[in-house]
Amino acid sequence: MFTIGCHLSIAKGFAAAARDAGSIGANTFQFFTRNPRGGKAKSLDAGDLAAFADVREQFGIERILAHAPYTLNPSSSKPETRSFALQTLADDLNRMERIMPGQLYNMHPGAHVGQGSEVAIGMIADTLNAVLAPEQTTTLLLETMAGKGSEVGRTFEEIAAIIDLVDLADHVGVCLDTCHVWDGGYDIACNLEGVLEEFDRIIGLERLRAIHLNDSKNPCAAHKDRHEKLGEGCIGFEALAAVVNHPKLRNLPFYLETPHDKLDGYAQEIARLKDARSTSVA
Repeated sequence: MFTIGCHLSIAKGFAAAARDAGSIGANTFQFFTRNPRGGKAKSLDAGDLAAFADVREQFGIERILAHAPYTLNPSSSKPETRSFALQTLADDLNRMERIMPGQLYNMHPGAHVGQGSEVAIGMIADTLNAVLAPEQTTTLLLETMAGKGSEVGRTFEEIAAIIDLVDLADHVGVCLDTCHVWDGGYDIACNLEGVLEEFDRIIGLERLRAIHLNDSKNPCAAHKDRHEKLGEGCIGFEALAAVVNHPKLRNLPFYLETPHDKLDGYAQEIARLKDARSTSVA
């Protein structure tokens, strides 16, 4: 099954988001757990969650991906920022168990803000060790980053180093962002096979649980992280279609984070990807 969706708002509830997904031909969606710049999460509504269960069955939604707010930085030099990250992660993971058990929660690893990657990696792992619980069913994903500023997670080695320090590593996976890895220096347009071999050698493809499918406004290794609509950037549609059709990736869920103001833009991209997928299979 081709699991494809995009980032949707849950401002009107999860059931409404699921209906939006179905209306554009999607069978999954990503959402922010709270304002992407931080803040308190909206209380969960039992009626909405019950309706969500019905709607997701209607549209075949078996997988959803939560996204942590951008402001989380468990490797900050400021204790209050690290504390906020820990409290938010713990709250979000608890909420995910209530929203839909067995799902995915994605986060940007953090930024070392001048302390160095090695120090930051230890701080990030310490936070994960504090929030992950043996009984949880949600898998926490570390997102591959473009390497702008002091971001941690630009290289596969940095992601692997974090996971190696996590006690409950079976609860941790990776979300590969095509724009980010491209901007980070991994040429998925000309050497997708080689990039995947490197990922498998360093992290392990069994850890790869989701893909953010985005084109990039920048050339490879620009370290700038600017998403573009599919086929309108430097990666190109053909290369991104190869990602969704690759035998080692095709069974993963794919999430568009392309810059569209309206759902129609996502609907067109989803239809185009479905066509590329079915053509390849044929």
